Amino acid sequence: MRIFLAPMEGLVDAPIRETLTAVGGIDRCVTEFIRVTHGLLPPRVFHKYAPELESGCRTRAGVPVAVQLLGSDPVMMGVHGARAVELGATQVDINFGCPAKTVNKHKGGCVLMREPELMQAITAAVREAVPAAIPVTAKMRLGYDDRSMGVACAQALADAGAAEIVIHARSKVDGYRPPAYWEEIARVRDAVKVPVVANGEIWTVDDYWRCRGRSGCNDVMIGRGLIARPNLAAQIKAAQRGESLPDMPWAEVVGLVREYARALQAHLEDRYVTGRIKQWLNYLRIAYVEAEQLWPVARKFKDVAPMMDCLNSVVQTPEMSVEPVVV
Repeated sequence: MRIFLAPMEGLVDAPIRETLTAVGGIDRCVTEFIRVTHGLLPPRVFHKYAPELESGCRTRAGVPVAVQLLGSDPVMMGVHGARAVELGATQVDINFGCPAKTVNKHKGGCVLMREPELMQAITAAVREAVPAAIPVTAKMRLGYDDRSMGVACAQALADAGAAEIVIHARSKVDGYRPPAYWEEIARVRDAVKVPVVANGEIWTVDDYWRCRGRSGCNDVMIGRGLIARPNLAAQIKAAQRGESLPDMPWAEVVGLVREYARALQAHLEDRYVTGRIKQWLNYLRIAYVEAEQLWPVARKFKDVAPMMDCLNSVVQTPEMSVEPVVV
């Protein structure tokens, strides 16, 4: 049973991959997508999204990191798959799941699920361009307009040589609204011979067991659930052993946020650092009452130092009387 950290554009960057993999339980990460268009991207772009290329494509905790590409031109996708491997990628992942309007408008991500033949051509081109020993994998949804294209698209990917397919259990039109249609992943899984990984709406250990039961997948990819509960992967692994692991104490979570902020400050201005911290803190409100309590205050800061002081005030005074807001 494997647990993968999902790529979340604008949030799950290299520093947060380092932070979360150090907690334990995560078996693989995937980078934010590298957008492939018509020109050949320089190495610095690959290193921006995947600085782990400098360290064997692993985080400091030793967790492998796949390099993800997004685009619709089979030839250029193949060229960039080869370039990624030349720079050190040990796995190339293809994004067919991004639901963002801007991305879809420019024929990238989930909109390609309207064209299984093009998905197959893209995957085949990347598969042909990279060495046989390098896995080519893909991430998709259950469809674009509805959930009827999951089987056809997964079969196209498998026929093209994808070694593994991650499926987010919704269509593009479903967005991120509950529920996740895990049972429809099972239908797709039964139709292909390659491993299928379930993704979507896994926030707790109980969610994992339900997802596993309905999807039939042992392996899962988790995004928002791991941002909201940093030791969720470790909790699931403990449950597999018949053990119970509590949520990480808030004081330790604050330590993770501080570590993340320090890493970001090495290359970003404070206003961008606080923006990333606010994104994380907003997800932490789901699992931690402390995050809920300090949110009305913390969300106003533009500088890192006062925001860190605010986080520490909750650690030192859990009973602080700030009116909570609803997520």
